[in-house]
Amino acid sequence: MNDIANLGLAEAARLVRARKVSPVELVEASLARIRAHDDVLRSFITVFEEQALQVARAAEMLSAAGHELGPLHGVPLALKDNVALRGSRTTAGSKLLADWVPEADATVATRLRQAGAVFIGKTNMHEFAWGGTSANPHYGAVRNPWDTDRFPAGSSGGSAVAVAARLCFGAIGTDTGGSIRLPSAINGIVGLRPTYGRVSNHGVIPLAWSMDTVGPMARSVEDCALMFGAIAGFDPKDAASAPRAVDDYLQDLEGGCRHLRIGIVPGYFFEHLQAPVHDAVQAAIAAFVELGAQVVEVDIGHIHGNISAQLTIESAEPSTYHQRSLRERPGDYGDDVRTLLEAGEMLLATHYLQAQRYRALLRAEFLEAFRRVDVFVCPSLPFAATRIGETSVEIEPGRPEDMLSAIMQFTGVASLTGLPSLNVPCGFDPDGLPIGMQLIGRPFAEAALLRAGHAFQQATDFHRRAPALA
Repeated sequence: MNDIANLGLAEAARLVRARKVSPVELVEASLARIRAHDDVLRSFITVFEEQALQVARAAEMLSAAGHELGPLHGVPLALKDNVALRGSRTTAGSKLLADWVPEADATVATRLRQAGAVFIGKTNMHEFAWGGTSANPHYGAVRNPWDTDRFPAGSSGGSAVAVAARLCFGAIGTDTGGSIRLPSAINGIVGLRPTYGRVSNHGVIPLAWSMDTVGPMARSVEDCALMFGAIAGFDPKDAASAPRAVDDYLQDLEGGCRHLRIGIVPGYFFEHLQAPVHDAVQAAIAAFVELGAQVVEVDIGHIHGNISAQLTIESAEPSTYHQRSLRERPGDYGDDVRTLLEAGEMLLATHYLQAQRYRALLRAEFLEAFRRVDVFVCPSLPFAATRIGETSVEIEPGRPEDMLSAIMQFTGVASLTGLPSLNVPCGFDPDGLPIGMQLIGRPFAEAALLRAGHAFQQATDFHRRAPALA
């Protein structure tokens, strides 16, 4: 069972197609690991044990008859619990939605079903995705599989932990200010925030409408590319969905990164970091250079304002969405989320509009910079996993600072500009905790990010390492 659970998603899919592994075996391996480890990890809110086995048996019968539903046929995946799933409760990690059972799938769930995926369960998360720790007061604090005393980041912490701990083969997360990339970095997996509008948000409980995205989380870039191809594309049910053709994200995956122009922003990308993070990402850039890439320094004149603008938008929009519930059922929110929602109501319209003006300026600066570079590379976050329950972090020894602001230092850049961004594991700190780097690309250039990330993974083994419990 452990051998099967340690298969990569793409490898598992290939073995199912070759009839060397059955969908039932994949599901049973995932369920066995969930039973063995999730009482501690708390990565799932709901597990579909009987339902997943029934679907897997049906997928096995189809395979025996020579019929496959799609590229994910028979592979167990998990959904973050803010993604609606027909007939299954969807809580968004909240007491307010503890009994909500949607009547229809979110578009992303429909597309994964059509690709043949088997849903193994719904993952735990920071309540309503408004936070970066996944310390959920209603369903338990999610724990990092590399050290269960450490936090897994958030808000898609349950999805990241389930993938890293081999409880499923891939998972869906959502990312507003970094909620795919942050837990992917902290847990040593790959996570893709697509271009805003590339994947439908229809049927996903929102956090901040103008920045919300849905994306894949898996153990390798190839696995993410396979999932991403299944969920990307225009959806008329989502007003923000982009009417653009979808690339074949696997076709050019082996294209390498010779002549790739890597942009770095001096004075920002490598400032205010814990030393192991600094060293790991610099070593990753050096590895790219050895593979044929070149480094280009770029000035982004207004980059230093991104955290303030992000916090403004990511406070005002959630408070708007939750305004009625916050008045009618304030006690049903966790203390941290209620405080953030109340604070968001204190912002003025001028604050929000100035943040949106800044956002347009920052995007314009990055689009101009893409004339000179193909991708930007920077850390995903400036520190490794802290202990569960801590609300501050020491990036510089002896100088604690607010966790939420610190955690957004780098991910907010892609969130504000709507650009695609990929977290790729690139090292470990002295305590054996994962470190991730972030690749940021042009609008709708996810294929280029995936190609660069895959080239890095072909030359390194960080993504192949597993926590001891795996």
